[in-house]
Amino acid sequence: MTEKKRINLAFQGGGAHGAVTWGVADRLLEDDRIEIEAISGSSAGAVNAAAVAYGLHKGGAKGARDTLDLLWKRISAAGEVYSPVTAGPFPLTSGAASIASALTYQFFDAVTRTFSPYQFNPFDVNPLRRILVGCIDFDSLKHCKVTKLFIAATNVRSGKVHVFETKDMTTDVVCASACLPFIFKAVEIDGEDYWDGGYMGNPVLFPFFYEAVTSDIVIVHVNPIERDEVPVTAADIMNRINEISFNSSLLRELRAINFVHKLLDDGWIKEEYRDRLRNIRIHSIRSDCALEDYDISSKFRTDWAFLSELKEKGRNIADLWLSDNFDLIGKESSVDLQEMFSSGQRNSTNEKSAL
Repeated sequence: MTEKKRINLAFQGGGAHGAVTWGVADRLLEDDRIEIEAISGSSAGAVNAAAVAYGLHKGGAKGARDTLDLLWKRISAAGEVYSPVTAGPFPLTSGAASIASALTYQFFDAVTRTFSPYQFNPFDVNPLRRILVGCIDFDSLKHCKVTKLFIAATNVRSGKVHVFETKDMTTDVVCASACLPFIFKAVEIDGEDYWDGGYMGNPVLFPFFYEAVTSDIVIVHVNPIERDEVPVTAADIMNRINEISFNSSLLRELRAINFVHKLLDDGWIKEEYRDRLRNIRIHSIRSDCALEDYDISSKFRTDWAFLSELKEKGRNIADLWLSDNFDLIGKESSVDLQEMFSSGQRNSTNEKSAL
């Protein structure tokens, strides 16, 4: 039997766009040539990461796929009741169709810009809690040994990232990582208040350097890094600001990795110290390219047809990525980090052409 290739998975957040990550993860879990050593996630990526880890813990790859399916079905069902954003009485014709002009979205946008969640949501109603409790036994997850889990949240007071490990897992931890401060109150854990992890680590990579054996990190992107057009509407400008801020921490970590690569490749490190630096191999599943045509309002869509469409996009993207890059796992990076930073160009156009 061929030895499995081990990878670390890093899931970005992006609201309902996290359904693309669901599809990517589903396809990767389907491939019995791959073993997941560790998972990092922020925001919606944290929700997916917790579901994958718990599913692996309880039932292997099939268990993880089943848990993801259950999770997103419950997200869709909860959205029918709790979502403040709907298309109204007329069904949307496609996943890329916008609901930004719907009265419900305009009202939601106005309220969240004018009032804080401490005013319009004083009881801190958060349907994600009930969804998580119905899908994941966190007391059991804390004892997971088949994979390592790292969930990032932003400490409100210090402004620094806090990484919760497998042994720390609770419903509050995942809710903290997915806590958008204009919708929900900060989540208090052990006397500290936390907001969405995407602000300071979307997702964090550094735990893999210290806690994982494999040096292969597969990043599943959700937030577009590049855009061809300059936004001109208020909504599009805010969306682009959000994308840039949610990508900034990841890009900083990738620059640091690239710098270490340069030190090693150019022989700037003395031989006796070289074994102290790991040559991290970076792989990038650019599912964000498939989301460039979706505006910010779509991050709040939870109708089943839309989520299913995104899942299928994710599966297609992952399938193509495996076809092109599987042989590189364990050998070398499939991403040219220097090209990504210096030219601003995508490292691959395959993800978009697959759709």
